[in-house]
Amino acid sequence: MFDNYDFIIVGAGFFGATVAETMAQRGKHILILDKRHHIGGNAYSRFDAETGIEVHNYGAHLFHTSNRQVWDYLNRFTRFTDYKHRVFTSFKNQVYSMPINLGTICQYFGKRFSPAEAQALIAGQKAELGDNPPQNLEEKAIALIGRPLYEAFIRGYTAKQWQTDPKLLPENIISRLPVRYNFDNRYFNDIYEGLPQEGYTALFERMLNHAAIKIMLGVDYFSIKEQIPAGTKIIYTGPIDRYFDYSEGKLGWRTLDFEQETLPMGDYQGTAVMNYADEHIPYTRILEFRHFNPERHYQTQKTIISREYSRFAKGLDEPYYPVNTPQDKQIYARYKQKAEAESHVIFGGRLGTYRYLDMHQAIGAALKLCETL
Repeated sequence: MFDNYDFIIVGAGFFGATVAETMAQRGKHILILDKRHHIGGNAYSRFDAETGIEVHNYGAHLFHTSNRQVWDYLNRFTRFTDYKHRVFTSFKNQVYSMPINLGTICQYFGKRFSPAEAQALIAGQKAELGDNPPQNLEEKAIALIGRPLYEAFIRGYTAKQWQTDPKLLPENIISRLPVRYNFDNRYFNDIYEGLPQEGYTALFERMLNHAAIKIMLGVDYFSIKEQIPAGTKIIYTGPIDRYFDYSEGKLGWRTLDFEQETLPMGDYQGTAVMNYADEHIPYTRILEFRHFNPERHYQTQKTIISREYSRFAKGLDEPYYPVNTPQDKQIYARYKQKAEAESHVIFGGRLGTYRYLDMHQAIGAALKLCETL
């Protein structure tokens, strides 16, 4: 059953699908295995039968990139909408624009500031660190926006999101959040941004529609691993600690729980994403899927929302993001050394490399890998 394949790819997300499509175009025969019953990994979306609304099953997936190669690659399979992501956050029953911008600063401090005045205000508030470089997420956030804004908008949300004290998280996580001293409230700074016009699943179906690609869904790689001929090239995108049977210890992973609800109204919150910064509110954000596609003429009698909860992954939970504490880094370093000794296995994707990768980064890494295969 597993003979005559040049590559067996474990995982049908963006990394695995990009490698499969690219190598199939080069004449290679590919088998994709995925334990889920659909392609697309966490980017999978479906159209709800009752409302017609496209639902992102595993949380909001907003495509953005400044990498022209990645953008051109995906445009072979889909056209993109002109959706521009904007986020709002609720804190003490007030709603603020995110990421933090001049509008957020003016509203929070109850005063109109010029860009220079806002910079001077924040410069004074972040001076508590002195000349010491930030050593963790909390210090990095204070270095960017000062303690008052950090305590209001970052600390509680981050603690809920990562289930980890922000003082124990690496500072690079917060570097993904831009801070602006103007009224630009676009979430991303990238050149290209949008959503697949016909949805993510249609995009994946086109990517993998090739005679040289076979897909087996609902198949756990570890249940059939012994049936694969020795020496077969494997592209593995699952959790790296699972591959080595946790021999060096379990890595810290964050998982997500989703509480989806169909409501008898046309609009619940007026925006696609509303964050909740208050620590006493158990969920981190609420998604309202109709707002991701304002160009579509959805019915107005019902809407679909999803409350998102974040926690540590345990047991059979699906891992989503690496926690990446200092201890995790030490454990991963040992796994990486083992991975480099595997002559026939290549580890990729967010779970396989224990890195926080956005979709465009996973695609870019896959394209780069294909140049070396």
